[in-house]
Amino acid sequence: MKKYTNTGSKDTRSGFGDGLTELGKTNPNVVALCADLTGSLKMGDFEKNHPERFFQVGIAEANMMGIAAGMTIGGKIPFTGTFANFSTGRVYDQIRQSIAYSDKNVKICASHAGLTLGEDGATHQILEDIGLMKMLPGMTVINTCDYNQTKAATIAIAEHHGPVYLRFGRPKVANFTPEDQTFEIGKAVLLNEGKDVTIIATGHLVWEALQAAEQLEEKGISAEVINIHTIKPLDEAAILASVGKTGCVVTAEEHNFLGGLGESVARTLVLNQPAPQEFVATMDTFGESGTPEQLMEKYGLNAAAIVKASEKVIKRK
Repeated sequence: MKKYTNTGSKDTRSGFGDGLTELGKTNPNVVALCADLTGSLKMGDFEKNHPERFFQVGIAEANMMGIAAGMTIGGKIPFTGTFANFSTGRVYDQIRQSIAYSDKNVKICASHAGLTLGEDGATHQILEDIGLMKMLPGMTVINTCDYNQTKAATIAIAEHHGPVYLRFGRPKVANFTPEDQTFEIGKAVLLNEGKDVTIIATGHLVWEALQAAEQLEEKGISAEVINIHTIKPLDEAAILASVGKTGCVVTAEEHNFLGGLGESVARTLVLNQPAPQEFVATMDTFGESGTPEQLMEKYGLNAAAIVKASEKVIKRK
């Protein structure tokens, strides 16, 4: 079993900010729009270096989406930045009508997603955004796991034509993927090979899945771990190949089990090769105020929960 090393905890939002900085140097068509959260989204360097390509729209997220859609007509590649809650739920109509319906080349970049937003509480901790965005025709949905992958994804989506939802987070998390990685939209990453259970994880739960695999190995259970960074389009071939080998699967995500990665995997399996599945996710609930660690523990979004789900699903084979 391959062992992964945390090279130093970093927040994924900084990966976005640093990726945007790189794009500012290399792609003159990239423009950035922010809804009064430049510091939180780590967009300050882009603003400093390219003030003529940075637009502070204030607390007017719906306007921001409309402006971004309009900018694409002139060949610009707009990156919008605000919290995930305000990037989706607050502006869903504008995204649907002005961006998705007309296939505008807008990159909707969303920080502070999920429970790990922490103390700001349920009103800001959106757990439905992946479901909202993946249901929009033509929308690409990406949920990265660490700083390096977020930076690589930010750079990669500028080359992809069409609307993209890029989801990342606030807290410092393990940084363990390669610094020089090539980010391929729609291509799963096999992190560990195994034969007893497939663990498919996304976002902050990928590192937890790797920790769970180590704990399972100590119990004599061989876990295959797959990082699904692109939820739409989904790498169905990778999922089917793995589950065809192990015969069961656990999905792990910092999102509601309704509408998230787990449901996409379940649909893939039921249409091709049904297999037992367990979900590590929030169970149709809002969050609450607390530290990220407290919340992930309370809502069962950690390595211990993945181990428990893996042991349970193996018994269902």
